[in-house]
Amino acid sequence: MKFRPDRLIQLRTSMNISKAEAARQLNISAMTYGRYEKGEREPSYPSVSYIAQIFHCNIDFLYGTSDVMNCDYIVISRSESPELYSLVETLQQNHDIKDRILAYARELNRNEKRG
Repeated sequence: MKFRPDRLIQLRTSMNISKAEAARQLNISAMTYGRYEKGEREPSYPSVSYIAQIFHCNIDFLYGTSDVMNCDYIVISRSESPELYSLVETLQQNHDIKDRILAYARELNRNEKRG
């Protein structure tokens, strides 16, 4: 698989951020990021995985094997989001609570769309 710089540009544009902001969020130099977008340098697979994780994108989209930009999974860190991590852990262990919370979330979503 070959990294597709045009997909990185498309992703950044869809997020409405500058190259400098993209580089800042990825914790890389603006020069390195610019080289990725220009196709002068190809990021390693771990770097592409990190880009996808930080920008909530599908890795396959960045390689051009899928046209679906949205990610297939979300990484939740216990240290960064302890409450959310705990909630997901509870949902995985207790299917009754999971079903009730999902029903509640759907209802909240419906009400938000109406109002």
